[in-house]
Amino acid sequence: MAVVRPFRAHTYARTDADISRLAAPPYDVVSFAQRAELLAGDPANVVALELAEGPLDPAVPGNRYEHGAAIWARWTSDGTLVRDEEAAVYVIEQRFVHNGHPVRRRAFVAAVDLEPFDAGVILPHERTLPKALADRLALLRAVRANTSQVFGLYHDPDGATDALFDAATAAEPVMRATDADGVESLVWATADPEVCARLADFMADERIFIADGHHRYTVALAYRDERRAAKGPGGEYDAVMMALVNMDDPDLVVLPYNRMARAEGAFDRDAFYTALSERFEIADLPPGHPPVVLSADGPPSFIVKTRGDDRPRVATLRADVDLDAAITAPHSREWKGLDVAVLQELVLDPLLGVHPDRPETLDRLSFSKDPHETLAAVAEEGDRDVAFVLRPTRMDQMRAVALAGETMPQKSTYFYPKLLSGLLFRALD
Repeated sequence: MAVVRPFRAHTYARTDADISRLAAPPYDVVSFAQRAELLAGDPANVVALELAEGPLDPAVPGNRYEHGAAIWARWTSDGTLVRDEEAAVYVIEQRFVHNGHPVRRRAFVAAVDLEPFDAGVILPHERTLPKALADRLALLRAVRANTSQVFGLYHDPDGATDALFDAATAAEPVMRATDADGVESLVWATADPEVCARLADFMADERIFIADGHHRYTVALAYRDERRAAKGPGGEYDAVMMALVNMDDPDLVVLPYNRMARAEGAFDRDAFYTALSERFEIADLPPGHPPVVLSADGPPSFIVKTRGDDRPRVATLRADVDLDAAITAPHSREWKGLDVAVLQELVLDPLLGVHPDRPETLDRLSFSKDPHETLAAVAEEGDRDVAFVLRPTRMDQMRAVALAGETMPQKSTYFYPKLLSGLLFRALD
C-alpha cells in the first residue's frame, strides 16, 4: 500500500562525522532565543534555512521565503551541502536515557510516495493549524526541498524489520549529532539493493501513521498537486522524505502534552471543582506521591491542580457517565475514550471556555511535556488558573482513531525525542 524507495540525500559537507553544531530541533519547537544561540554556534546551522530571516508575508520583499531560497541555492552551490552519488535508504538511530534506562529508537529514512489522507494509506492522527500550514507551504515553494523528515509509524509487532536495521547499521555511521538534551543521533546510509527492496516489499503491505510532521506532510501534498498541474506526475515532488519507526518497538517513548488553562473570566476554584465532580471522582494525592505518574489502565483520568490548591488531585471519569451521550460531537467511541478528548470536551470547553473550534480561545491554553512545569504554572506567580497532567496516549488508541478516519485533538502525543533537522535534506527539482 505504501511506496517506499531510496533517494539521493543532500548532507552537510564534513571532515568529521560529528555535525552537532549544524543540527537543530524541529522548526516548530525552536524559540527565537534558541535560534540565535544555534546560529551563534555556526551560521550554517539548519535553522538559517528552516527559520530564515524576514517577514512571513510572501508578498513583502525580503521575506523569509526569498531568504530561504537564496540560502538553499548558495549552500548547494558553494559546497556547504553535498549530494550523495547514489540513492540510498538511511537509518537514524537515537540513543538516550529515559527514566534512568538507556534507550535506542531506530528509523528508516526514505522517499515515500504522497497519498491523500482519504486513500487510507498514510493516515494523520492530529489536527493541523492553518497558520503553520501557510508558512511551511511558502517555504517549500521557495526552496523546493524537504529540509526535515516527516515522522511516520508502521505496524510490525513481530519485529520483521529488525534484521533490515541490523544490516543497514553494520558499518560505522556516516554522521552523528548530539542535542542539548544529550540525545545522540547516528546516521547510516545503505544502497544495498537487497535491503532497499526488502524494506519496500514490507512497506507495500503497510499503512503509515503520521506521528509528527502533519504540517510538513499536508503542505507536501499541496505542493505536489501544484507541480503536477504545471508539469504532470513523475517528479521528485510526488514523494516526501519520511522517517519510519516501528510503532510496536518497546523502545518507543510517547509522552503526554500536559495542559495549562486560564478561565474565560474570573476563576472560581470552588465552582470549578463542584462542576468537575458532576462527571469525575476527585481524590487527593497522598503526601509524597509523585504527581507525575498515573496508571495506563482504567477509565479516562488526569491530575488536576488549581491556583490555591495545596496539592494536586486525581480526577477520574465516573463509571455512570455515558461518553456517547456526554460528548455530542460526531466522533467514534475510540475518539471519545481518549483522555485528551474527554478533557477537551467535558472540562476545557464547558468549565473554562477553551476549545480548538474557537481559535480565539486558544491564547488561554498552553502545553508542556514537563509535569512539574505544568503544575508550577498555577503557583501564585503563574499566569494560569488550572493545570492538567495527562497520561500518555497509547499506540493502540492512536492506531484505532486513525483507522477510523479521525484525528485526535491538537498535541495529543509527544514522541520523545524529536527527530533532529539538518541530518538529511531531499531536493525536489
